[in-house]
Amino acid sequence: MMLELHGHPFSSYTWKALIALYANDTPFTFVQLEGGKPLHQQFCGKVHPGGHIPVLVDDGNVVVEATSIVEHLAVHHPGPSPLIPADPAEAVIARMMDRVFDNYVMGNMQRFVSSWFVSRDRPEKGMRETPDAAEQAAARMRLNQAYNWIENWLGSNRLPPHVSLVTCAAAPSLFYADWIERIPADCPRVAALRAEMLGLPAVARCVEDARPYREFFPPGAPDRD
Repeated sequence: MMLELHGHPFSSYTWKALIALYANDTPFTFVQLEGGKPLHQQFCGKVHPGGHIPVLVDDGNVVVEATSIVEHLAVHHPGPSPLIPADPAEAVIARMMDRVFDNYVMGNMQRFVSSWFVSRDRPEKGMRETPDAAEQAAARMRLNQAYNWIENWLGSNRLPPHVSLVTCAAAPSLFYADWIERIPADCPRVAALRAEMLGLPAVARCVEDARPYREFFPPGAPDRD
């Protein structure tokens, strides 16, 4: 049975799973969320404990959480991109950096975006006329904190080769976070990593597939990338 990935092409966490699938040319069917229908009423909302996307279905088995989806693909649908390093010590580093990009880059990017919604848990309830300025300031501060930490880490450490679990986490998080808070000039390694990943075919495909939905970005998508 062919894999099914349920999600949306503009979703950063859906990108995380898509990058892994594209990198290994893994056959799958993409099932896009139904527009205008609340997420909790759709398949993902019913099978995910938090009602989130993406969700992978593999021969009837449901896999939730983007990181777990990438791990599942590495084990059950391996390809030329290993996704998880074979060396156990390097795999630990990959998983650590996956958490860094998800929690502190992606998480604060989403915190900023959530400042526009009336309800963070139910964004379909509508958007504020004026976003929560305190939340936006806090998100920007935390993003800069994350950029600086990653910059310093990259100065003395090496990421796994592309495409790995780290790529899957870092590419969408840095792509969208830079729209909110530009990577500063004193973080050239982070800026170079973002540019490098945007040149990867699997990532570039996600960027192009998401381009028609840029009007969905609450702060307004910049005229670049």
